[in-house]
Amino acid sequence: MTELLTRLFGWMPVGWLQLTHNRARLASAVAGVAFANVLVFVQLGIMGSMNQAIRDTYRLLSADIMISADDANTFTEGSNVARQWMLTALRDPGISDGTTLFLNTIQWKQAGNDTTLQLISLDINKPQFLNPVLQRKLGPLTLPDTGILDTNTRDMDPGVLAGIRPQSPLVTEIGGRTIRFTDTFDGGVGFTADGYAITSDQTFLRLFPQRVSGSPDQILLKVAPGHLPDDVVERLREALPDTLRVRTFEDAAAEDVRFQNVERPTGLIFGFGVLMGILVGIVIVYQVLSTDVADHLGEYATFKAMGYGPSFFLGVVFEEAIVLAILGFGPGIFISWLAYQTLNAATGLPLLMSLDVAVLVFLGTLAACALSGAVATRRLNAADPADLF
Repeated sequence: MTELLTRLFGWMPVGWLQLTHNRARLASAVAGVAFANVLVFVQLGIMGSMNQAIRDTYRLLSADIMISADDANTFTEGSNVARQWMLTALRDPGISDGTTLFLNTIQWKQAGNDTTLQLISLDINKPQFLNPVLQRKLGPLTLPDTGILDTNTRDMDPGVLAGIRPQSPLVTEIGGRTIRFTDTFDGGVGFTADGYAITSDQTFLRLFPQRVSGSPDQILLKVAPGHLPDDVVERLREALPDTLRVRTFEDAAAEDVRFQNVERPTGLIFGFGVLMGILVGIVIVYQVLSTDVADHLGEYATFKAMGYGPSFFLGVVFEEAIVLAILGFGPGIFISWLAYQTLNAATGLPLLMSLDVAVLVFLGTLAACALSGAVATRRLNAADPADLF
């Protein structure tokens, strides 16, 4: 390894030699950096899965503009919207079609488990407001009390899910009614429900008799060809009351993600976890490097008396910091990958070790170790060789 680093750097790897001189300290430092990497990776992974789950919800639908109540910070929250505003929006020449959307969670007891389903319900006669894959599965939903079920629903027997077909529906009881799931789709579990189910708005209103057809949760609109969604949104904001939020569907998804990350306690907690992981890594590497500098202060003083400048010492400490970052990142990303697999199997959340996140964490590790090295050399720079001997 020493020969390899000598060829790589073009000079004797003094930092590497100092680190390997005390292998126990090197092992503890590498473990500390790896632990900090695991903390950051896991927090970023959970944040990423939360964001992905939010986007997956919007991916089920197909719309250009969404009208929500002014207190609707997320897709599934907020007050109801009067259906009359959809009729008002349809008067705009830039709107070609619209539909009402009903949303609610419902408890489902199946196979001894309590499962929370997120219902997404709309007019089945307007399949164009669902993504193309779902459009092909809507035929049976014209019948009362039918639906299609998310294949990712937690605690579901995979064999049961695989057997759901229009010819062999899953017949179960939900909300006191007999529901027939005639097909499945790839939805994706989230933080608020164990899975999704799509039904007609009429089935929804039977499951929730207290709801009325004139008060949906969201209004979805399609923009007519030749019109820009942003321009139509501006006109609708002038035509509709201020108590409504009129956004492009893309902006609504982005605002939902931002709200969950910035204003919701869950997003803040995960962000704080990332910060703590970075701080832990900086403190561990600083302790290792500052101890190394103190232990070799005599040798450093000799170099200083021989005329070596601050850049030489900074280079040695940076070399140690880079070596620690690289050695710690390897086991850190491997343990994090194992943690992702375990969490995914236990919760169904879409935790993915993407390349951009791995590169971001590696660069962050290098920066944190370099910062620790820079701080650790302060004592060395201020030292006078005459005082050291």
